[in-house]
Amino acid sequence: MATISYDSQDVLSAFSREHGITFTLLSDPGSKAIKRFGLLNAVVEEALGANRNDPAVQSEVRTFVSVVGVRSFMAGIAYPGTFILDRHGRVKERYFQESYIERNTISSIMIRSGSKSTPVMGTKVTGGHLEVTTFPSDTAVAPGNRISLVLDVKPTSGVHVYAPGATSYGYRVIKLQITPQPYVRVLPLRYPASQIFYFKPLKQRVPVYQKPFPLVQDVVLEGTLPAQAALRGKQNITITGALEYQACDEKICFNPDSIPLSWTLALRPMVFERPIVQR
Repeated sequence: MATISYDSQDVLSAFSREHGITFTLLSDPGSKAIKRFGLLNAVVEEALGANRNDPAVQSEVRTFVSVVGVRSFMAGIAYPGTFILDRHGRVKERYFQESYIERNTISSIMIRSGSKSTPVMGTKVTGGHLEVTTFPSDTAVAPGNRISLVLDVKPTSGVHVYAPGATSYGYRVIKLQITPQPYVRVLPLRYPASQIFYFKPLKQRVPVYQKPFPLVQDVVLEGTLPAQAALRGKQNITITGALEYQACDEKICFNPDSIPLSWTLALRPMVFERPIVQR
């Protein structure tokens, strides 16, 4: 893993020492690589130019640069994002956010790209006809972070649960219901590919999950100024929810069930300050 920024080697060296960073930080003088990737944040230059007072430009600044305005040293910054390359240096995947203050964590990106390994220990919960092992992509989160909540679901032998598309037959699709709370934004639940089950009594072909399968729920801890103020001084945040489903076998469908779940994450502060370089 490596990062590329327009900062000087001295700034990056001081930043890595200050924050204990052990991966590679690459300096891109003049934003040459940033421009070649087409990632130069043009909003900065526009906000520093003749259109600086245009309300539309100011709105873009708050979305893509900073809520406190543009400074001259920001010229040359990139839109923040992540590329995943193959062994030949070709881009396989890319991840970008709409707002400058929202960032994917590396662990959440690895989960979305199909990685099976995680440094986070899972919690196993057993419900009627299901066994669930769940874990967050990250044990600590800062305002603006987008993380993943992973559920590895294992139906008991001979049992299936319903996948998206089964509602047209009147069945309950398995879903994760996250309890609403301020400054936690819940994104659409991601489902894997399903299998078709032939239900002989009704001669129906229905999408289901019979084998172990993952569900991935992304959430964003908002990084707005009100969110930062509300979260300041707190040590952790707990996200709660329930996995709702209806299990069936080849002959009957059991009563709908629900498994309560929770994830407690440590809160860490956002980093705003640029390091002071000693000359």
